[in-house]
Amino acid sequence: MRKSLAQRIGLGSVGVVVAVLFGFPTYWLITTSFKTPGEVLSPKYDLIPTSGTLDNFVSAFTKPGFTTYLTNSLIVTLGSVACALVAGLLAAVPLARMRFQGRKGFMLLVLVAQMAPVQAMFIPMYLLMRDAGLLNALPSLLLVYTATTLPFTTWMLYGFVNGIPIELEESAMIDGCGRWSAFRRVTLPLLGPGLVATSVFSFITAWNEFLYALVFMRDQSKQTLPVWLSTFRTAFSIDWGGIMAASVIYAVPALVFFLIVQRKLVSGLTAGAVKG
Repeated sequence: MRKSLAQRIGLGSVGVVVAVLFGFPTYWLITTSFKTPGEVLSPKYDLIPTSGTLDNFVSAFTKPGFTTYLTNSLIVTLGSVACALVAGLLAAVPLARMRFQGRKGFMLLVLVAQMAPVQAMFIPMYLLMRDAGLLNALPSLLLVYTATTLPFTTWMLYGFVNGIPIELEESAMIDGCGRWSAFRRVTLPLLGPGLVATSVFSFITAWNEFLYALVFMRDQSKQTLPVWLSTFRTAFSIDWGGIMAASVIYAVPALVFFLIVQRKLVSGLTAGAVKG
């Protein structure tokens, strides 16, 4: 049934209100990053800044250790995304394509692992990394971030693999492809949107993690950008303008990553399924 004009106006108004509520904090963050210290601490709420300065961004970029923190974050985040995707795919394909004893129990364990809070695993993870001699080393963060995102990655990819008809692989095998070749030529290209969706989740989860990076990395040269953000707060004052500017800088890599993969994220699941 076609919606009436009043219904469409009402739904559109609700959508605008929701968009403003969700977008206003980001707008306030960006505008505050261009304010002077006096304007930041002013009791007036200037929704439209009358003046602008780049001093906050200059202080953020020139703050000691920024390049090191950025490099560490990129290493552990991209590394954990790659490891989680590979391990999750290797687990999701057998779960979706094979029937074996204990399959349902294993899937239930994956779901339970995903529901467990990350904070509940903090002490076991710390003791494990301490006994393995990986404290104050970037591989410890890479392993932790991979472990925290792997259950969701496996469950998500399982749904994508299960949604691809197995007949496509069987048709390719009839045409002469082996099992691995049929998977690589038919199923793997169709998993593009699923791989992208899970990689975005894994990237954001690892990129924003703070607690493990703070406790596991005692050496400042091994810490990540979330810990770098906390350095703008000292025992005597808080550089609010610097924090806002640093937060804008901090959000740029995640935005760039999303822009790179967003085309695959919205592409059709059956793209490339036509036999050629």
